Amino acid sequence: MTGGDMRSAKGPAHGPATDLERNPAPGRARTRVPRPRTARTARTVLTTLVAALLPVGCGSSDGLPGGRPPSPEEVIRVVPHDGAHGVGTGGRFEVRVPAGRLERVEVLRTGDAGRQRVTGRISRDGLTWRPAPGELAPGSRYTVDAVARDGAGHRAARHTTFTTSAPPGAFVGFFTPEDHTTVGTGMIVSLEFSRPIADRAAVERAVTVSGRPAVEVAAHWFGNQRLDFRPRARWEPGTDISLDLRLQGVKAGPDAYGTQRKTIHYHVGRDQITTVDAARHTLTVRRGGRVLATFPVTAGDAENPTYNGKMVILERRSVTRMNGRTVGFGGDYNIPDVPHAMRLTRSGTFVHGNYWARPGIFGGTNTSHGCVGLKDVKGGGRDTPAGWLFRHSIVGDTVQVRHSRGGRRGNTVAPDNGLGGWNIPWERWKRGSALR
Repeated sequence: MTGGDMRSAKGPAHGPATDLERNPAPGRARTRVPRPRTARTARTVLTTLVAALLPVGCGSSDGLPGGRPPSPEEVIRVVPHDGAHGVGTGGRFEVRVPAGRLERVEVLRTGDAGRQRVTGRISRDGLTWRPAPGELAPGSRYTVDAVARDGAGHRAARHTTFTTSAPPGAFVGFFTPEDHTTVGTGMIVSLEFSRPIADRAAVERAVTVSGRPAVEVAAHWFGNQRLDFRPRARWEPGTDISLDLRLQGVKAGPDAYGTQRKTIHYHVGRDQITTVDAARHTLTVRRGGRVLATFPVTAGDAENPTYNGKMVILERRSVTRMNGRTVGFGGDYNIPDVPHAMRLTRSGTFVHGNYWARPGIFGGTNTSHGCVGLKDVKGGGRDTPAGWLFRHSIVGDTVQVRHSRGGRRGNTVAPDNGLGGWNIPWERWKRGSALR
């Protein structure tokens, strides 16, 4: 699964990681948990930029009770294997545990019709999940999220992906979240194409993003496989966003033709901005300009600082795994059940719950590998700081980090690392269109 910041001063990230705290030092923490409020929450989604490519990681397992639990790969086994490409449509597909019981399995398919849930069922003995009868769809990316308990009762979560073979010459644009999702005002509509696009102008002409009420929206290419759309400033609450894909028959290059013809709708909810002050170790939530809550946090340490800049919540997971080996931190940490995790970057920066650090860490010291940690309990508490933030946040909400210092590399988030396009000035953003 995922969890933590997969970029580090030590090298690039290549998989899930987490934000476990290393060498914690005590400090004074001020915790104010507001009374619970109701909030309309977007359906939990996987990463906005195609979960298959996103690593997770941020912390260390120092201080975890009971030693190191078995790895999620040992507890939960998925066929096809993680990262498999070109899987045949008639291939075997299942999730199983050798002992214990599956608690939850969620499978999403991203293809020419966007993101869709795959129906299936867990067997009566709890050992196996299989999809409903029918072949896998061609040219699609599947993401699997499973939670299980092993024979000793340890809880583990696993996230895997695989891709099925596509018809020769076809290309599709993958997008998330799914149709009819309510999103935050910081949402950037992002498409990732299944193959490099030679004629970017032709493809861009076939894709339209619009808002109601009307607002100017501009396109920006990141390389030849990713196309993002955003307005000058954050969307107004109540705006209805439409993504029109008219790619069917569009020639993107030699022997490369689009297959999609579809309209996707999003609704913009309330305007919420979460600001992290890494120097003061605080996280402040504002909705409509009014402060809702302030919590003490721990952010990235001097060697692995949290990125500064504007980021957007890409996905929300009630529990996830964070493994240092997937993001270049070796065996520093491997936490199978990080609660209340919300991804901010493609490289693995998360805001998440932390049940293993001493209370004095929060509000007192930055100790993580780049993530932002809030106080939580094992299994995730509803009214802990992390639980409260999780319940009151949706995909598309803006998270801005300030005053994060240190590290041996630049410390501002790259505009293509997640939905970091808000860090590009408007005029420069518009110059990223292939039609200018």
